[in-house]
Amino acid sequence: MQRELAIRNYSPMTVKSYLYGLREYFAFKKNAFEILDENNIRDFLLHCQKKNMSAESRNVFLNAIKFFYRNVMNVQQKVDIRVAKTGYSLPVVLSRNEIQSLLAAVKNSKHRLLLSLAYGAGLRVSEVIALRVQDVDLDEQTLHIKQAKGQKDRITVMPDKLVDDLRSVVAGKAKGDIVFASERGGKLTTRTAQKIFQNALQKAGIKKSATFHSLRHSFATHLLENGTDVRYVQELLGHQNIRTTQRYTQVTNPNLKRIQSPL
Repeated sequence: MQRELAIRNYSPMTVKSYLYGLREYFAFKKNAFEILDENNIRDFLLHCQKKNMSAESRNVFLNAIKFFYRNVMNVQQKVDIRVAKTGYSLPVVLSRNEIQSLLAAVKNSKHRLLLSLAYGAGLRVSEVIALRVQDVDLDEQTLHIKQAKGQKDRITVMPDKLVDDLRSVVAGKAKGDIVFASERGGKLTTRTAQKIFQNALQKAGIKKSATFHSLRHSFATHLLENGTDVRYVQELLGHQNIRTTQRYTQVTNPNLKRIQSPL
């Protein structure tokens, strides 16, 4: 299973999720793993649902099982089970004032720059910690994000006010060096970057259930509030489907915010 996923260039995160899902199914099935039993798969998914597992996780498990029988066991029988209906939730967005308070709460200059760049360029946590010196174009004020989600490259903007700080950070480094290297060398872990964000959130006294990804949500929302065309925002974020980007228009709808409650 792992070999077949690697051959098809699935991301490390997807490989990990699929292997975990398949192990869970095998633990439930107990034997005869090579035989596709659709009723057993349905029972397994119902078992997961009763354990209050999210629809998203159950769908990952189902896709892992389908992949195993189709591409590893070469079973031609179709698994005629539809994915679970997933809920819809709006992204948690920080206001401009909250962003300023968050950044002001960070005393470590490198950590503040990391969060500032994640917000100012709309980066995922995995993208900002993997950023290398050669990906930073100080003259053009752009960032080249390589092999991001979906194994795709994209170009995004670099905030003008961060140019000097970035120039100082990359000075003396080789082009292949990590911009935000850890104290022991190499890139920071995702967990470390998320902890930096959570500490800043707490120090700033912000009560929203925000995560590091909220910086990216805020980037998109604030661009739309500034009048940037949603198609350009889609390109900067690297969204394949514009509907993914359009959900931010619900957060930033000015007509909705102008409505006064009758109370």
